[in-house]
Amino acid sequence: MMTVKQVSQLTGVSVRTLQYYDRIGLLPPGERTEAGYRLYDDTALERLQQILLFRELEFPLSHIKEILDSPDFDRKKALEQQITLLELKREHIDDLITFARGIKMIGVKAVDLTAFNKTKLEEYARRAKEEWGGTKEYQEMLRKSKDRTPDDDQQIAQGFMEIFAKLGQLRSGDPGDPQAQELVKDVQDYITENMYTCTDQILAGLGKMYAAGGEISDNIDKVGGTSTAEFTARAIEIYCSGK
Repeated sequence: MMTVKQVSQLTGVSVRTLQYYDRIGLLPPGERTEAGYRLYDDTALERLQQILLFRELEFPLSHIKEILDSPDFDRKKALEQQITLLELKREHIDDLITFARGIKMIGVKAVDLTAFNKTKLEEYARRAKEEWGGTKEYQEMLRKSKDRTPDDDQQIAQGFMEIFAKLGQLRSGDPGDPQAQELVKDVQDYITENMYTCTDQILAGLGKMYAAGGEISDNIDKVGGTSTAEFTARAIEIYCSGK
């Protein structure tokens, strides 16, 4: 058994992130001490390894949880893909090292920038994501985003944050008030329009993630003010339970 601090030191994943993964049900510890401290066994460490693979492939946490909890999850295939991904990264880094050493030794002004080309690595990651992206929600998200530019993505993200900013203006009031509930519907509709069909079940799960701490909560509180993430989660819970 390893403590959360030992796992953090071993993997480079922060203690706060490990705690967040536990709160959203992505990586529960194997056991807890009588004092409530998390302890991680080999099974939990194996799951963390799989989580880190899918994070390298840029899967959202909610989808990683869905993949790992699926009875059809193929651990052997995931490990093989992780090995291939690491080998491609090593190859890319080796190319950069060779390139940098050449520059240091002979000093070149008209340089060959092919060492910075990550096409092979990105193509492998894309194909691996397609293999694991089996849910209709994920496929829908791929379809809706395939022709977007980085500016488009930035505008969509900004529009999403603007809804949370409006929720933040209401955070001192009742999350069940009609105005707050209307903004929750705006969140659901915005996700459906720009990402994937956001059912009440999916929305309820997202609400728990919003209030679980970590980067998502921090970003929501940044635009809406302290406790906006918690207020939003309560408003979503009321919205979903009332249907």
